Amino acid sequence: MMNNDVLRSVRYMLDISDTKVVDIIKLGGFDVTKAQVMAFMKKDEEEGFEPCSDEVMAHFLDGLVFFKRGKDESRPQLAIELPITNNIVLKKLRVAFELKEDDMHEILKAAEFPVSKPELSALFRKAGHNNYRPCGDQLLRNFLRGLTLRVRG
Repeated sequence: MMNNDVLRSVRYMLDISDTKVVDIIKLGGFDVTKAQVMAFMKKDEEEGFEPCSDEVMAHFLDGLVFFKRGKDESRPQLAIELPITNNIVLKKLRVAFELKEDDMHEILKAAEFPVSKPELSALFRKAGHNNYRPCGDQLLRNFLRGLTLRVRG
């Protein structure tokens, strides 16, 4: 899934402004301008569209965790994971929104995309593990839709 789509979905889900998105990315340790964020929010075919890089998305996801849960100053900042995959996006959203396995199942069920427990746990395994499974665009899109329903009501 494109980073821009994830960014737009999370922005809509939390009902936050472009300025707040800039602040969240800064929390993750990266500087962007409001103009850049506005370009990220445009659709592919719109004039002024700018693709969101993996680096910006990684810092946004880390900043989102700090925004939702608070930042522990006693711990050093972790290195960002590149390239950004759908599995990483799913993991970071799970951490940011403090979701348990049952919550994940409920969210996917609400989006009419039920997933079995083994399938879901395979998404959170380390790449290279025997039972690792890459997260598809459709699953991530439905997860974002279900999470939006949960957050926005």
